[in-house]
Amino acid sequence: MNKRFTATAAIVLALAITPALSGCFGNPIEQIVEGATGGDVSLPGQGIPDDFPKDVPLYDGEVTFGLGVGNGDGKAWNVTIRVPGLDAADSIKSQLEGAGFAQNEAGVGGTTADGATLIYGNDKYTVLVVITKDDTGFVANYTVSDVTSN
Repeated sequence: MNKRFTATAAIVLALAITPALSGCFGNPIEQIVEGATGGDVSLPGQGIPDDFPKDVPLYDGEVTFGLGVGNGDGKAWNVTIRVPGLDAADSIKSQLEGAGFAQNEAGVGGTTADGATLIYGNDKYTVLVVITKDDTGFVANYTVSDVTSN
């Protein structure tokens, strides 16, 4: 299993079960993710991680979640931002393209009435943005991985 898949799986697992494990149990997710990725992790956060790549533009909205995993051998970040609706996908595409990111050529991703998936990359980072509806509106979830972690 490659490092990128392992890191992505660890992030998805952490996002899925972190709310269930908060409270009196503490947060064992940090150790699980560190074990899966072989690196450092800081969970959870309601801000952009301090070491989030400055070359990756983010939508200007309320940050509801942020984390970073990995170390010098590779790093991945996950940031969730509240957006006004699915039309935010166009702004996000423009921001990424303006920053020199190219859209995935494989035909993966797109926009429907229920959500959007955007996949972009450059020589340093791969950026996956998923826009979905939650209880109070829409959020854009960015997963950014360092291409050196492949």
